[in-house]
Amino acid sequence: MDIIDRLKAQEESALIEIMDQYGSYLMRTIYLTISDEQLAEEIVQDTFVKAYKKIDQLQEKDKLKSWLTTIAINRCRSTLRKKKLKLISIDESNKQFENNQELTPEEHVLSLLKFKNLSEAIIQLDYKYREVVALHYFSEYSIKEIAAITKSKENTIKSRLSRARGKLYELLEKEDKKDG
Repeated sequence: MDIIDRLKAQEESALIEIMDQYGSYLMRTIYLTISDEQLAEEIVQDTFVKAYKKIDQLQEKDKLKSWLTTIAINRCRSTLRKKKLKLISIDESNKQFENNQELTPEEHVLSLLKFKNLSEAIIQLDYKYREVVALHYFSEYSIKEIAAITKSKENTIKSRLSRARGKLYELLEKEDKKDG
């Protein structure tokens, strides 16, 4: 019996397996979108609970990851609308999510600085741009997949990505001029 059938049979061990498999991915995606670790954890937990309860709504078994992502993004949007959050910096995300390869101390410091500048620039974007940037560049979804997840048109996603890249470029250029 595959994991979806086990979830439909309400096996908690199957839920634990998908939490292990997709938990850090969802956490990273949501955290990069809303920049609040505690709230991101809450949304990820809610995502798994909702998925467990509504597993019968999953149409295609091979679409579990994008289905979970859709639930998480919708929960994220709902939370932001309700709380009208003031977003905070994601400086600390590099400690949890950055892939620490064997770097010299100098390279490590430079990579942390670049990540911090990029994180601060992403946070300055409007939510609709942060969302597509996180899904496209950090979660590696295609434009078509992002359109399906966000229930938007592909051209809208392309436009948002283009505008986000332009705004990020401007923000990073401004930061470089300050430092230089």
